[in-house]
Amino acid sequence: MASDERLARFRQAHLNPFNKTPEQPERPDGEPPAPAQQPDPTPGDLEGTLDLGLAEDHFSRPVGLILASDVPQLRRAIEECKRVILALPEHSERQKDAVVRLIHLRLKLQELKDPGEDEPNIRVVLEHRFYKEKSKSVKQMCDKCSTIIWGLIQTWYTCTGCYYRCHSKCLPLVSRPCVRAQVSHQAEYQLSICPESGLDSQDYRCAECRAPISLRGVPSEARQCDYTGLYYCSSCHWNDLAVVPARAIHNWDFEPRKVSRCSMRYLALMVSRPVLKLREINPLLFNYVEELVEIRKLRQDILLMKPYFITCKEAMEARLLLQLQDRQHFVENDEMYSLQDLIDIEAGRLGCSLTEIHTLFAKHIKLDCERCQAKGFVCELCREGDVLFPFDSHTSVCADCSAVFHRDCYYDNSTTCPRCARLSLRKQSLFQDSSTEAEP
Repeated sequence: MASDERLARFRQAHLNPFNKTPEQPERPDGEPPAPAQQPDPTPGDLEGTLDLGLAEDHFSRPVGLILASDVPQLRRAIEECKRVILALPEHSERQKDAVVRLIHLRLKLQELKDPGEDEPNIRVVLEHRFYKEKSKSVKQMCDKCSTIIWGLIQTWYTCTGCYYRCHSKCLPLVSRPCVRAQVSHQAEYQLSICPESGLDSQDYRCAECRAPISLRGVPSEARQCDYTGLYYCSSCHWNDLAVVPARAIHNWDFEPRKVSRCSMRYLALMVSRPVLKLREINPLLFNYVEELVEIRKLRQDILLMKPYFITCKEAMEARLLLQLQDRQHFVENDEMYSLQDLIDIEAGRLGCSLTEIHTLFAKHIKLDCERCQAKGFVCELCREGDVLFPFDSHTSVCADCSAVFHRDCYYDNSTTCPRCARLSLRKQSLFQDSSTEAEP
């Protein structure tokens, strides 16, 4: 009997918490307790009678799980959910859960209907080449109507040139030409700092969509683009930030400024294009920015190294020049810069990376490759010292014959370049020989 009592107490202490029943008072006569009486639901207690399975229950299906598999079932479920929402007390938790369930039902219905199935995959509008997107992401914004693109239920397109995104319904309303075409036809920057002309010159309308705007915000707020100086509405100007080329070149100012959507995409496409000739635009900039002088010297040295690599089999197999494949203009000239070059110079990134590449190139020519070493020079003025190369810091190069000398020897010697004199004598002798042979 003692063991039976201990077993009963153990079971009583480990009751299933999900199967609890109201405690019944013990009856003195030993009769079993009467079953608990459930109160009849009152007509006003809608939360008790209209149960959609939305109450907290760890073993029930989640709210977003829809069992309906076809359109008619989903429509019936939507109508039933609407009726329940209207019947439940306003602002109650049960009503909020029912609204969430209604949203899931409608999304499921739209997914089954597939409204974009008949949409073409390619659309061409104002030189935009739009492709229909397959992604169901909801993190995109429409560039036309400035609203969220619900990829789950809406068809949307992206321009492959400028990455302009919009709903399928917004395609006929697109008024902005593709900036990729503008970059291809005329790749140059506006180099005046915020060339403002006033709202009256725009007839108090957005520079892009021509919607009415004003500085008072009625009917729409006028937002100025720091790149073009023009005013735009809030749909065409999202307060995006970008580095303005004119401020970087004239003021060496790289603080991002507010620009319109069109200007932001144009600057993004132009940022890596070498279209800035600093010596013509602002030659005084080299006097005030020391980093520019260092970068120019490194670029000049790399251009002097380039002929060695072109005629070296080992260098071509190692593809050393591909170290600068992201800045191809560095192996073509030393004058053109891209806006990204200036940004990296200001941040200190370009100087470090270019110095490493310069060291790698010099190591190949002066130490690793015997063929490149054989193309070095000996100073013909003093005939002393090591083999010289045109990119060495202590050398000078003859502008006429490209011979290399020690810098001190070259400037201290008042005579002409020995190699130039030798070449001149050789030409004279050849001319004399040809003239004597021509005489009868």
